Amino acid sequence: MGADGRTRHYGQFYGLDPVRTGPPLWLVHGNCQAEALRVLLAGAAESSGEIVTVRIPPVHELTAEDVPHLDALLARTQVLLSQPVRAGYRDLPLGTDDVSARLPAGARVLRWPVTRYAGLHPYQVIVRNARDRSLSPPVVPYHDLRTVAVALGSPDAWSHQAPPAAVRAAAEASVAELARREQAQCDVGVSDVFAPPAVDLAHTINHVGNRVLGALAARLQEAGGVTAAVADPGRDLLGGIRAPLQAHVLDALGLDAAPQERWTTGEGELDPDDVHAVQLAAYRADPGWTDAAVARHGERMELLGLAG
Repeated sequence: MGADGRTRHYGQFYGLDPVRTGPPLWLVHGNCQAEALRVLLAGAAESSGEIVTVRIPPVHELTAEDVPHLDALLARTQVLLSQPVRAGYRDLPLGTDDVSARLPAGARVLRWPVTRYAGLHPYQVIVRNARDRSLSPPVVPYHDLRTVAVALGSPDAWSHQAPPAAVRAAAEASVAELARREQAQCDVGVSDVFAPPAVDLAHTINHVGNRVLGALAARLQEAGGVTAAVADPGRDLLGGIRAPLQAHVLDALGLDAAPQERWTTGEGELDPDDVHAVQLAAYRADPGWTDAAVARHGERMELLGLAG
């Protein structure tokens, strides 16, 4: 039986395609940002012959059957670039420390941050349902705190517009939290790139723009002793889904840009009101979503005037 589409897509990871020998192997481990970062490294340092990279599945898609394939690559990795991943992630040896322990002697580990920025999308959050942490909300994989507030009994919250000072405070808090995690967990950071705010910094709360990814790639290359310049990839690496940009948020941040009224996805545009209605029904059917949102993001709800 032939390989399926996923196996072909990750052909080098699964041993279907050869990995070039000679240059040191840099392995990038993490979420969806990891592959975008690898593309930038491959477009610069790999094409110059300084390093070689391998496309691997994001950490949240790796399975127990994938671990031997990961170990085969780790055995020849000279630099591991990893986001902080907790030990025993999804009951597998995929945490940063787990993976680092399987590197050959002398290999380096450079930790870089899970990058989230709420400045352009202050109401948007990512929440894990305690019933099943792998679940995503319907329609788009993001939650809106205004929808959460409606589900909790504030019927006018969907039309709520936070005061300008609160929007700016949410942006500043987002950057401060990223800087805190960088200092505590990482070797290379990128939080300074988010000041001052700009519309090209992020497409959603966790899909950052090329400017952020390029700065991060350049800093990792410098830390790893690679001299090639990071080149423009010619496309938005994480632009497959774009959240609305609201006029009152842009005004609060002092950004002269046109609002984006609708969601843009690979399947077309979506009306935010439709997303709100579907997710509101999901929250009412499963209060675990709202419980998790309040537990994790109650402080931001209060800051934005959404705490009932």
